Amino acid sequence: MTMPSHLTLPSAADLAAVSASRTARWRPGLRDASHSEVFAGSAECAGAAVALSLALDDWRMRERPETGEAEDRRAVLWVQTRAAVKLGGRPYRPGLPREVSHRLIHVIAEKDADALFALEEGLRCREIAFVMGEVVGNPKALDFTASRRLSLAAERHGVKLWLVRLDARPDLSSARLRWRVEAAPSSPHGPNTQAPGTPAWHATLFRARAHAPGEWILTDDGRALSAARSRDENAAPYPVDLVRRTPGRSLAAV
Repeated sequence: MTMPSHLTLPSAADLAAVSASRTARWRPGLRDASHSEVFAGSAECAGAAVALSLALDDWRMRERPETGEAEDRRAVLWVQTRAAVKLGGRPYRPGLPREVSHRLIHVIAEKDADALFALEEGLRCREIAFVMGEVVGNPKALDFTASRRLSLAAERHGVKLWLVRLDARPDLSSARLRWRVEAAPSSPHGPNTQAPGTPAWHATLFRARAHAPGEWILTDDGRALSAARSRDENAAPYPVDLVRRTPGRSLAAV
């Protein structure tokens, strides 16, 4: 069988470049994907904290819009379902980073579908700097089609989304980056050894298009996000259970 004359195989250099891009590690300061998901338990509030730190890290690295103003004055949209508020509470404005506290638009939606609608409308608005969302579990409204709509809206309008999935299992999604996070021991405070220091989180990137999976200890001192490689980085990536279990039957028999 001969190859058509108009088709050419990629060169070794092209393959090496693709391989290098797939094995590159994420690090703070890189422009992240338009749509990211952060999976976390509801008991420790690590999900919203890490999502906000990732969002601010990305925001600080952006080129400012050509508005003639030195400061980006756009608002930040934070959408929660009522169930998410009951589990993790609502954002405490005085405790938020100064870049966010005075520009926050907070929305509480009664239903998951209403929250997804608010998220998508926020992504379509260029006067929004970025969008945060919090939903609980694996709602039917957040199927792959809905996830795809959010990704397309974020990419088309240039407004990024960080969606926190509380007490959820990784299901099908079009999110470009998917994290699993949990709280980690904070660093020493300094003079007061009894006080907590800079907050830290154990973050696992278990799905990404442009980065290799990995684990990091993230810290945020209020000025910048830092990442140290986790001692468990050589462990297997977080097990993603995308196939419903079939007790008593092998997958081949389904």
